[in-house]
Amino acid sequence: MRFPLSNRNSFFVGFLGLVLPLVLLCSCGTTRPYVYMQGSFDTATLSKINAADPVFQKGDLISIVVYSDNPVATQIYNQQLITVSSGAGSAAGESSGLAGSSPTAPGYLIDENGNIEFQGLGLLHIEGLTRAGLKTLLDSKLKDTLLKNPYYNIRFLNNRFTMLGEINHPGIFSIPSDHINLLEALSLAGDMTQYGRRDNVLVMREQNGVRQWARLDVTKPDIMASPYFYLQQNDIVYVEQNRKKSAANDQLTMRNISIATSLVSVVAILFTVFKL
Repeated sequence: MRFPLSNRNSFFVGFLGLVLPLVLLCSCGTTRPYVYMQGSFDTATLSKINAADPVFQKGDLISIVVYSDNPVATQIYNQQLITVSSGAGSAAGESSGLAGSSPTAPGYLIDENGNIEFQGLGLLHIEGLTRAGLKTLLDSKLKDTLLKNPYYNIRFLNNRFTMLGEINHPGIFSIPSDHINLLEALSLAGDMTQYGRRDNVLVMREQNGVRQWARLDVTKPDIMASPYFYLQQNDIVYVEQNRKKSAANDQLTMRNISIATSLVSVVAILFTVFKL
């Protein structure tokens, strides 16, 4: 014996009327803990904040190219370019006209004493200087005495930071420009997971051999005033997990079992109803 079609339709309507409200109820929730930069902005104060110039640290690899009114005279103060070729059978030092080759400067590595061995000048102590400070130092050695109107192109070759914790793509990232702020860094790393604490992001930094750290709340606009909002080379950013993750991990297995059991029960009920 089977139920009439009208009874089966009534059963489906009743079943959907019971299940759908439960699904909608479970899906409802506040998104406020996941929203960045909540509240009003003090534009008068924030507009006066500028990113600090990065300073040279031990272990940094930098490129320094010297120019002047006399290109021939500057050659002694510039490292020779090394040609790296990707072509089969080619080697470093071959002509830069080969396909796939590109000239690169070896750079200066700042040693454990904060010094570099500068081409043509010898030992220079540059730890703690900014690029502007290094230009002033080079001017004191070169300008007017050895070169006329010298100027310099100074770049970081290993400018990078590390993202750890509740990040979708943790790892080590290169800073693509002179400055990068915390929000841009999170974007490069794929943003936080849903379990990341947005109110307690740890930034670790080492300056002049001293380890420093700060905790930032990215849900508040005033983090833009923090000296840690703009990252510096070798900074480490750690996103702590929130309490929901531990609870979610503990409940995941039981939830899967419960869902599977419920589905089996529903299928059994439907089979029984329509086979009677």
